[in-house]
Amino acid sequence: MPRLVDDAIVLRRWEYSETSQTVSVLTHQHGIIRGLAKGALRPNGSFGGGFEPMTRGQLAWIQKDDRELCTLTEWSLQDVYWPVRQNLQANRLAIYAVDLTQRLLTDRDPHPDVFEHLHVMLEGAGQVDCAYTQLTHFQCGLLQSVGWMPQMHCDATTGEPLPENAESLGFRVAAGGVVANPISGDHRVRPSTVHYLASLNQNQPDPPADQETPRRAAALLAVHIRDLLGEGSQATRLAFPNLPA
Repeated sequence: MPRLVDDAIVLRRWEYSETSQTVSVLTHQHGIIRGLAKGALRPNGSFGGGFEPMTRGQLAWIQKDDRELCTLTEWSLQDVYWPVRQNLQANRLAIYAVDLTQRLLTDRDPHPDVFEHLHVMLEGAGQVDCAYTQLTHFQCGLLQSVGWMPQMHCDATTGEPLPENAESLGFRVAAGGVVANPISGDHRVRPSTVHYLASLNQNQPDPPADQETPRRAAALLAVHIRDLLGEGSQATRLAFPNLPA
């Protein structure tokens, strides 16, 4: 079998034996790869730097189509993403982003754009004023890539333009986006949050109306993803402890 090499971000690891680990990584060109690293815990082995979650490096592996786990052969650590290890809020948002990546992507399905979005998010989330901005950019990029980005430019039920002077709008997961006339069960949302997400969806982000807008936008997308999946996760609850039901 051919030996494959790609840039990778470590998502998760498990102890397999006293000297080996199983690892889940997001690669740039090959999607999520799950593999066995034999001897990963031995000193002076082929896995320099170790497989720490939320680190980036170059991975080599052998992939067999009839096996769930690949055989990892080499790992060269390149980036530890220190910012998300030095700030509690950034760490929780980064764990949430990694959790979303594993829950929304299918193994061995390439999404190089998601790799880039995750790299930028992990690199920049440690800047306290930008943590939710970076997360919202990542969420939008991930949702666009898997086809789950909600409709934010017009009323998702009618296709009509949204009212310009509305005090609040509604977000309806079943309709796939924002609605002009909220009903019971819809999530109330500020127009500034809708406009911010609409600009991100067009890849032409407008400056947020205030520092709280990215936080509200990230929380709204978290609700959207949670409701689409039918359940939340511990990572979601840590990142958004006050997320509406």
